[in-house]
Amino acid sequence: MNQEVKDQVVLSVMAKYAKRSEAGIEKYGTTLMRDDLNLTDWLNHLQEELMDATLYIEKLKSEIKSNKDKG
Repeated sequence: MNQEVKDQVVLSVMAKYAKRSEAGIEKYGTTLMRDDLNLTDWLNHLQEELMDATLYIEKLKSEIKSNKDKG
């Protein structure tokens, strides 16, 4: 993929992915190219991440509701 990216939003997201990748490599000592996990393991990781995401959404919704109730 040697195509030049011109969209600043895309570039920003790409930089965040790169930073997250480096943090993951530092923390776990491997990349996503690892071969020690099977399909079920990967699905479990994905499920856990999505569960976390729903918790973050619920937290933010409660913050919005709290702010509306105050003002």
